[in-house]
Amino acid sequence: MKQNLLHIALTALTVAATSYIAVGQTSGSTKAKRQTVEPATAWTTLPPLGLREPAPIDTLLYNYFRESVPSAVSNAYAITGNLGCEGLNMIFAHRPERSDFFFHDPLAHWLPDLNSHKFYNSRIPMTLLSYNTGGGRDNEQNRLKAIFSGNATRQIQVGGLVDYLYSKGSYNYQALSDFVWGLSGSYTGDRYQLQASFTHWNSLNKENGGITDSRYITDPAELQGGDPKIDAKSIPTRLTSAHTRVAGSQLYLNNRYNVGHWRSEMVDDTTEVRTYIPVISFVWTFDYRREKHLFLNDNRSEADEFWENRYLSAGETRDLTRFWNFTNVAGVEMIEGFHRNIPFGLSVFAKHEVRRYTLPADTVSHMAADRPEELTPWPEGLDIRHAKTENLLWVGAQLTRIKGGVIKFDATADVGVLGPAIGQFKLKGNVSGGFPLLGDTATVAGYARFDNVEAPYLMRNYISNHFVWKNDFGKQRTLNFGGRLYIGRSGTSLDVGMTNLQNYVYFGSDGLPRQHGDNVQVFSASLNQNFHVGILHWNNSLTYQTSSDDNILALPKFVVYSNLYLLFKVAKVLTVQLGVDCDYYTRYYAPVYQPATMGFCNQHSTMIGNYPFMNAYINMKLSKARFYVMFSHVNQGWFGNDYFSMPDYPLNPRRFQLGVSVDFAN
Repeated sequence: MKQNLLHIALTALTVAATSYIAVGQTSGSTKAKRQTVEPATAWTTLPPLGLREPAPIDTLLYNYFRESVPSAVSNAYAITGNLGCEGLNMIFAHRPERSDFFFHDPLAHWLPDLNSHKFYNSRIPMTLLSYNTGGGRDNEQNRLKAIFSGNATRQIQVGGLVDYLYSKGSYNYQALSDFVWGLSGSYTGDRYQLQASFTHWNSLNKENGGITDSRYITDPAELQGGDPKIDAKSIPTRLTSAHTRVAGSQLYLNNRYNVGHWRSEMVDDTTEVRTYIPVISFVWTFDYRREKHLFLNDNRSEADEFWENRYLSAGETRDLTRFWNFTNVAGVEMIEGFHRNIPFGLSVFAKHEVRRYTLPADTVSHMAADRPEELTPWPEGLDIRHAKTENLLWVGAQLTRIKGGVIKFDATADVGVLGPAIGQFKLKGNVSGGFPLLGDTATVAGYARFDNVEAPYLMRNYISNHFVWKNDFGKQRTLNFGGRLYIGRSGTSLDVGMTNLQNYVYFGSDGLPRQHGDNVQVFSASLNQNFHVGILHWNNSLTYQTSSDDNILALPKFVVYSNLYLLFKVAKVLTVQLGVDCDYYTRYYAPVYQPATMGFCNQHSTMIGNYPFMNAYINMKLSKARFYVMFSHVNQGWFGNDYFSMPDYPLNPRRFQLGVSVDFAN
């Protein structure tokens, strides 16, 4: 039924796109007779006070096809294999911080993110509709996504989001279903401004624990009596009855009241225009987020082989962990640009958080005499509360200049003053500016961050059927700084940075959180360089990174993304990008994935990498429609078959994929 519905959706989308393009081309011949409509704009919000930062609208042609392959997340991505499933960015400079609910992190790219949520302002209703599909009956992959925005007036905007990803996976017991929907709105008045959003997500993933033997990929003939051919769906996996669900929702309200004065200006000799000039803003931000993680497994024999311990049940595993968080931020801001002699904005704020954690219920006696024999003895002295509530209060300040001028910057400082936040602080800043260089404008940026924070509560206290821990970790200290250079004419960008980690927390080879008391340094340098001669283009991204302690933090030293393509027009209306791209990184001790905790754990027995993953594609744009046809992993078998992302988790085999996206202006 799902397959039929998605095929109907694709057909309808294609027909609508064709009709829309035809209408667009017809109207193009008479566009001189029509009044120009002001283009749509988009912005994201800068925490903690919700300052608006301009953002692009996703209608670009370049590399649209990459949205349907896991490497869209990162050029080096440790993933369980399927699009939309758990993964970890192995370019450390691009890896997000661990959140308070760490089960969310492996799926974060596929779930809504408040920091990247876009608000739109369009004079006419706007719909961005896309559909991507691939594979066959047994391993199909489909994604349908729609974004809508419209203005009731010049001040009032409403929007919506639907994103449904369903994939059976190339290997057994790997299917997933991700469903995200949301509503948003904004009001932009002279005195009062509002930004609001509500999002909900539900991600259900089957967990197969990886394949039972890597030779099914690297040398299937050895396991099949000399037969080198194998169907990926026939490869046995370590788990067959395990599931993970991560579901949650978030409500965000940002209210701003401006106090200022009216300024009158004469446009011509007879017309006077009054403009409201805000001087001070009073800001209140409310953020409520709730989330749950559920891990299920009802196959005892597989569990006995896969996990060493059983603390709560010898039969079915049902680990349910819940989390919710209330955040209120109150602040006062002197608005940037209210006076020509004060070219920046300054704000002070207080942030109060209430966090609630609920762990799986522990109803079994901890006493050895009363404990069932089939259960693992309870660790001595381990006493963890089933539920925990934390109250935290932060105070801080923010200095910004983001609206104009040659130099732009933002700096934010948070200091904890109540509850577990006492003694914690966060400092971060960014600065950028442009200067002329050989007839072009070069942009230089710098960034720095210093944190002194507690490890998340769940990394210190956790109960489940297969894992329990209680850790007295010291505060984590992170110092990160670096700079970027971008030269538009030559297509060059360079990013060099250094990170020092003290008391770094990670998952050890036994699946338990560990803390490294010494320092670990990570140096990284990334170069993006684009070349073109006529219609021939060659875009490259090269990253070098090194960790001072590979036993604690292992990373691929070299990461390369290269894209060789032709870019041309057909009949002056159809833009075509035809080429081959490739992801490659050097061998390293990639992490192993633990399904019960969704953790990526250190290991030092199997190296992964040194395999190029190539896609052959044709990417096109006609009027407001983008569409592509792609052979993903076209080079399977050309340079060997060691195409693993992590130990026991191979990447998808070769497959045919296609997609279409239409920008409707209704």
